[in-house]
Order: sequence, then structure tokens, then C-alpha cells
Amino acid sequence: MIALFNTIFYQPLFNLLVWFYNVIPGHDIGLAIVLLTVLIKLILYPFSLQAIRAQKSLAELQPKMEELKVKYKDQKEEMSKAMMALYKEHKVNPLSSCFPVLIQLPFLIAVYQVFIHGLSSQGLENLYSFVANPGHINAISMGFLDLSKPNIILAILAGAAQFWQTKMMPRAKPSQKVPGSKDEGMTAMMNKQMLYFMPAITVFIGATLPGGLTFYWFFTTLLTALQQYFYFKKNKKQKTDGKPLATSN
Repeated sequence: MIALFNTIFYQPLFNLLVWFYNVIPGHDIGLAIVLLTVLIKLILYPFSLQAIRAQKSLAELQPKMEELKVKYKDQKEEMSKAMMALYKEHKVNPLSSCFPVLIQLPFLIAVYQVFIHGLSSQGLENLYSFVANPGHINAISMGFLDLSKPNIILAILAGAAQFWQTKMMPRAKPSQKVPGSKDEGMTAMMNKQMLYFMPAITVFIGATLPGGLTFYWFFTTLLTALQQYFYFKKNKKQKTDGKPLATSN
């Protein structure tokens, strides 16, 4: 299983990173990470777009879901049927936001292994025959940024990107709150925790990882946030123009 994972994910990403490092003028590992991140985001673009659509749709359905919880608070089976009918009516798959995240996990694990093990002299032995061995990877990017060591600035940037991405997600307005819903306060609390807790965890973990991996984490989160921003902007324009909105199937 490990050998299969290495063949499908680790080795291709590792060789791509080294190849980018070889061909970039000045052999800047930071620029190589940027190119690798953009390539991975392009490959995963349909999956991340699906996740954004699903998360937005579920967030917008939250008031109606709260109403159903109040209406069927003592009828679990009826509540489940009503929830499924609500999802079907609005063409929302509640699991569709999880699957794209699972698809991205192997890439994240592989990139982690690349930065933890692959960039050493011993790791370069895993290069394909057609990828030139640079002999040594210079971890200094842009002349001053050491990506082999933890970097608190990059960790803070990663946390800020995470905060921006989460902040953009729609939330139920005060006027949409359902009186009598026991889950209303819990939902608001969970939303607030996601908004502040996850970026804090990102900073904490990022500050302990090699700077190269934290830089990848920051840049991929930033690209996801930008994708989310333009998707929301496009949908808002479509709603204003009276055009049908895209749905998550």
C-alpha cells in the first residue's frame, strides 16, 4: 500500500518539484513550490469547486434546517425524511463537501513527505532517470527566506488565508434565526469556532513545520480562497441579473 502511494502521489510530486527547481532561472525552491502548488490546484480545481458549492449551499439552507429541527424535534425519523426532501428540493448533496476534501488528502500527505524527507541528498535518489539530479537543493528562497526551517511569518500568513476563506462563507442572518431552536446557539458557536479556532490551529501547526511546507500550505489556501471569492462574486452577479445559479450535484 505504501509503495502504491509513493508511486502514484509521492514520486510524481517530488520529481515535479525538483524539475521545476532545475528549470527555474536561479534555481529558487520558493518559485518551484509556487509552480507545484498552481499545478496541483489546477488538477484539483473541479473537486475544490464542488466543495465550495456544497459548503455555500448547506450554509444557505441552515435556516430551513433549523426550522425542521424545531418542527420535528421529537420525531427523529420524520426529521430525517424532511431533511432528505429539503436536500433533494434544492439539489444539495450533504456529503459532496466531504469527498473533494478526501481527494486532496493524499496530495497533502505526499507534499508533506516531499518537504520532510525528499529534499535531502538521500531523497534525491528517488528521482526519475529523465530528471536531472541537482546534487543539492538550496533551501534559501528569494535570497533571504530559509524554507528548511520553521517560519512564524509564513505560519501567520497561512492562518490569515484560512481566516479569509472561512470568513467568506455565508451565515444565517439574525432575522433568519428560528426561535425555539435548541441548536441555534450551538450552530452559532460552531461557526465562530471555525472562524477563529481553525486559523489559530493553522498558525500553531505551521510554526512547527519546515518553511517550505508552510509556504505550500499558505499558497494553496490563498488560491482556494481566491477561487471561493470569484465563485461567490459570479453567483452574486447571476442572482442580481436574474440568471439561474449553479447547483452542487
